[in-house]
Amino acid sequence: MKVFEYLDRISMMHKLVSRQRTGTPEEFARQLGVSRTSLYELIDELRSRGAPIAYSKSAKTFFYSQPYDIAVTCLLRPLTYNEEKENAGGINIFSKILFFRTLLSDLSMVTLPC
Repeated sequence: MKVFEYLDRISMMHKLVSRQRTGTPEEFARQLGVSRTSLYELIDELRSRGAPIAYSKSAKTFFYSQPYDIAVTCLLRPLTYNEEKENAGGINIFSKILFFRTLLSDLSMVTLPC
C-alpha cells in the first residue's frame, strides 16, 4: 500500500470513528475503499497501538470507548544547507555521490590493453 494512501485512510478512519459516523462494517469499508477484511486488519492494527475502538450494534457504528486521538502529519520540503549538513553528520554526501559518478564515468572511458 502506498504510504500517503495509507495515511489518508487512517486519518479518514479516525475522523469517522470520532464522530461515530462509520455505519456498518460493510459501509465503513466502502467509505474507506477497502474490503471488510482489510478494514478489520486496519482496526486490529490501531487496537494494537492502543486505540480503544469498539462497535455498537444498536447505533451501527464504530466508536472510541475512551477519549483517543490520532495525529497524522507529514512534512515534505527541501532541506536548508544547514539541515542537510546536520543530517549528513557534517558531510555533504551529495557532492561525494556526484564525485563518485564522475569518477565512474571517467573510468568507463579508459581502455586497457589485453
